[in-house]
Amino acid sequence: MMKKVILLMFLSLFFLIVLPDQSQAAANQSKIILDDQEVILPSDVQITVINQHVMIPIRVVTENLKFRVDWDQKSHSVKIQQNSNIISLHVDQREAKVAEKTVILDIAPQILNKSVVVPIRFVSEEMGLAVTWDNKDKIVYLTSNNNHSAPTEDSTPHSENNEKVSLKHLNEINFLNNQLVVRLDGKVTPIISHLKDPQRIVVDLPDTTFGDLSQRLDSGSVGKLDLQGQPNVSEVRYSLFNRDPDQVRIVIELKQASGIEVNHEFIGDQLVIDLNDTSDFESPIQAPSAGEQGRKIVVIDPGHGGNDPGTTSISNKHEKDFNLALSLKVQELLLKEPEIEVLMTRDSDVYPTRTERVLFANKLNADVFVSIHGNSVLESPQANGTETHYYQRSSSRELANAIHKRLIKAMGLRDRGIKDSSFQVIRETKMAAVLLEAGFLSNISDEKAMLSNSVQYQAAQAIVDGIKEYLSIR
Repeated sequence: MMKKVILLMFLSLFFLIVLPDQSQAAANQSKIILDDQEVILPSDVQITVINQHVMIPIRVVTENLKFRVDWDQKSHSVKIQQNSNIISLHVDQREAKVAEKTVILDIAPQILNKSVVVPIRFVSEEMGLAVTWDNKDKIVYLTSNNNHSAPTEDSTPHSENNEKVSLKHLNEINFLNNQLVVRLDGKVTPIISHLKDPQRIVVDLPDTTFGDLSQRLDSGSVGKLDLQGQPNVSEVRYSLFNRDPDQVRIVIELKQASGIEVNHEFIGDQLVIDLNDTSDFESPIQAPSAGEQGRKIVVIDPGHGGNDPGTTSISNKHEKDFNLALSLKVQELLLKEPEIEVLMTRDSDVYPTRTERVLFANKLNADVFVSIHGNSVLESPQANGTETHYYQRSSSRELANAIHKRLIKAMGLRDRGIKDSSFQVIRETKMAAVLLEAGFLSNISDEKAMLSNSVQYQAAQAIVDGIKEYLSIR
């Protein structure tokens, strides 16, 4: 009982730290349920959703809690201390400290309506609580580890031999460019089925429930996406299809059945289901016929682009911009090579699908395909280094070796090695193909190097020299 009281007091402190000289604005009431008991909040405390993250104000409720709370108006930082335990947060900074260990938040604390708001999932889970957000009724359910009466949708499922199964949370779902993109807080192996009458793709996500989902769910935990302008899909609906064990089901209704191929892969925290429309493909970039003038064809692929930003760096920059900046420097250097014809899958902020990139290179009968990316693991900001991916073919392995050894020296980052991986753009292309992860945008040191103009030129030269070695061009 005492442990629960202390936990409740600690939670209240996080929610209720008063900023100096700030007025109180009226707000709509939301609920926080801790182990089946409602946490009583002041009338002007409002839970809100910012960029798909549930945020809660920090303000003080009592003066007799045995915690020390320091608010620094000048630096916009707050330090919360209990004995030797210290948590430090800064407004507009994703970097925080928990017991002197640096952690990276998915979203930074912000000042909203003259109050500091913080992501409730981070705050609560640092205290050992499981978190579920009911978007319909605007209720946050918090469950401590020693309590077993939490709502069914947030319970931890068990296997037949009574072993615990890690429950994943679906936080966002979108359908763009013939791709279903699902953001999760952990990897899930999807079960994908193609059903008829009507034609539809069914994606089942086992051991998964809804997390901080900002998109609307009805009373039956069912939602639909707005699909205006989508040529091949008439409807995407999603639901909590099963409980105990939890399972999310996503149904994609098709306008046509022929010419659709389905592939999936994880990119960061996103599961991407790609509905490849191969029935009527036109190259996104007009290019000369393969081998014109006897030159070697090299395709440079800046990853992501347009409405697909890729990952986000520790300073909130988009991966797509880094990919394009480095790729354009590679193009600039390759244009000076008389024996090479260089072509880009994109040279501006647009988004060709991965299928379009593959078919573009294959129709050209290219000799080399290089896809350029930045890596990221937000939950592990210490992850760093450069890695190169290829898929099975000996020619791709040879190209990877030639580029990687030079790229390591150029970037000056940790060598994470060469890996045999099944990314679509290197798996389905028919020529020597590699995918480069130049460094980790989620790491402070890596990001600094990656965004340096001089380092980018060094990396571009390394990539070009590696391509030339593979093609036996001096």
